[in-house]
Amino acid sequence: MLTRKQHELLIFIHERMKESGIPPSFDEMKEALDLASKSGIHRLITALEERGFIRRLPNRARALEVLRLPDSIAPGLGGPRKFSPSVIEGSLGKSSTPASSRRPPTSADDVAVAVPVMGRIAAGVPIDAIQNHTHSISVPPGMIAGGDHYALEVKGDSMIEAGIFDGDTVVIRQTNSANPGDIVVALVDDEEATLKRFRRKGASIALEAANPSYETRIFPPDRVKVQGRLVGLIRVY
Repeated sequence: MLTRKQHELLIFIHERMKESGIPPSFDEMKEALDLASKSGIHRLITALEERGFIRRLPNRARALEVLRLPDSIAPGLGGPRKFSPSVIEGSLGKSSTPASSRRPPTSADDVAVAVPVMGRIAAGVPIDAIQNHTHSISVPPGMIAGGDHYALEVKGDSMIEAGIFDGDTVVIRQTNSANPGDIVVALVDDEEATLKRFRRKGASIALEAANPSYETRIFPPDRVKVQGRLVGLIRVY
């Protein structure tokens, strides 16, 4: 799965080459993605090349070749498909059928379930504790098997390498326990809520980001309360 910036850069390069036949310069890429320096573009280009989406041609300036596009954009290089209005993912990296092509419900088991949205959660620097119920969203029943669930709007980019972007909505199963490696809603000192991967470091609890720009935060266990575990993701295009 590509990060949001990798995805944006790949589509920018593809569209520019379709228009002019010439790859954009690093300065143009930097401006298009609103990055502070070209070093960030170098890292994104390297990541796209390692994942097999582009190829740098040797001994030629500004020489890039787009090898493939993400499946969500196009099945090949024949041009992007239209996005459906929304895509619901039952688990990270496993997309369900887009709402626009989903068959109509035929039984009670097919009817979407309303889940309350409880405000925003930080995927970055922790913010104030979770707010009250703001509205509800509909999710497929298969996403929420057993237990109480709620949803939160993601703010921040600390979980982008886990496929969770700023503006996504995460579906959380309410629980006060977690296994190492689970992505959880953690309440720190009863006042800061954050979305992080749960780890144990000896007797301490580590809240681990999925973005190298953020440090892992380590706390004694009495300072962290697990409020729920990630079970689904909703992204609107």
